[in-house]
Amino acid sequence: MQKHKIGIIKEGKIPVDKRVPLTPKKCVEAMQEFPYAELVVQPSEVRCFTDQEYEELGISMQQDLSDCQVLMGVKEVPIDQLIPNKTYFFFSHTIKKQPHNAKLLRAILDKNITLIDYELLTNDKGQRVVAFGRYAGIVGAYNGILTYGRKWKLFDLKPAYQCHEMEDMQEEYFKVKLPPIKIAVTGGGRVAGGAMEVLDKMEIRKVSVFDYLYKQFNEPVYAQLHSGDYNNRPDVEVWDSPDFYAHPELYQSTFRKFTKVTDLLMACAYWDPNAPKLFTEEDTRQPDFKIDTIADITCDVDGSIPTTKRSTTIIDPAYDYNPETGELEPAFSRKENITVMAVDNLPCELPRNASRDFGRNIIDYVFPQIFNNDKGGMLERATIARGGELTEKYRYLQGYAAASVV
Repeated sequence: MQKHKIGIIKEGKIPVDKRVPLTPKKCVEAMQEFPYAELVVQPSEVRCFTDQEYEELGISMQQDLSDCQVLMGVKEVPIDQLIPNKTYFFFSHTIKKQPHNAKLLRAILDKNITLIDYELLTNDKGQRVVAFGRYAGIVGAYNGILTYGRKWKLFDLKPAYQCHEMEDMQEEYFKVKLPPIKIAVTGGGRVAGGAMEVLDKMEIRKVSVFDYLYKQFNEPVYAQLHSGDYNNRPDVEVWDSPDFYAHPELYQSTFRKFTKVTDLLMACAYWDPNAPKLFTEEDTRQPDFKIDTIADITCDVDGSIPTTKRSTTIIDPAYDYNPETGELEPAFSRKENITVMAVDNLPCELPRNASRDFGRNIIDYVFPQIFNNDKGGMLERATIARGGELTEKYRYLQGYAAASVV
């Protein structure tokens, strides 16, 4: 087998993303494990791992990547930086016909590029194999606690993005002194898992859903809520998860019982636009609506959380929702408001740790497929475009890509 030259591209999207698909140590590991892989890295002054860190481990730095067969980045590649006739791996954000990326998909087709989207890489059970979800959960939960502490002037945590590594962030945990509040964590995937890691390390006790709803505690506690805990189908008595995911439009929310006892909501569940919202804006005006802080970690604008009217930034992570007027106000304006944290690129706050996790997934799941002729078809399932055309599975994007020409 001949050498396969793989280039790690410099991130070109603005605002800048500091993450990398492979850290310096992961590059070394990949070349040791896959002798036919040759890795080169495009120099970058913004990457969370410096050029020097790569060079110290003997990784070649190369400005011109036109001799690479495969190019790997993280975020969308600016159109003027795309090299024709190459295979690219990155998060393209095109499969939901996101308007801002229609021109990008058109350019990929025009330049005869093979596009493999990380978001679409799944095993034979349909589960994603590479994702930043765990770190979205970790940073999101930390931001949620930080926001609650600031709202009630209980403690002031150093923002995650100001921490060099996760270990620095964990040094802040000892400052967290919470009253006996109740925290709801929705979801059962990577994001919820990351959020619960933080709460566990902060020594906030996990309790059952029943105890959470009906018992009083003299310490802060949290409960993990799955879809069946806050949705039901009126015509069916027994909860059936596959049915909920297949027909979310037939369900209604029963989350209202949680709004009466919850102080801080951490939304980590994947949300289908056809599924019911957790609660309504009208619900927030009821006297027994207790939630005053929301960490919308999944950050679906106008999604499962109706108070998430817009996303926020790492530098300015929160705003207030005024239940009386339905308007947004500056964060911490008044105690009666609901304070919402809705940062849409949370893993970027701990880019070094997030990149290490991501690189582990790339080596474990993606590289074997590159060198075994895609046994099992994982890469094929994630290929949106090839040879100037959309692949069969993604033909529905034809009009979306074509419309960008107009």
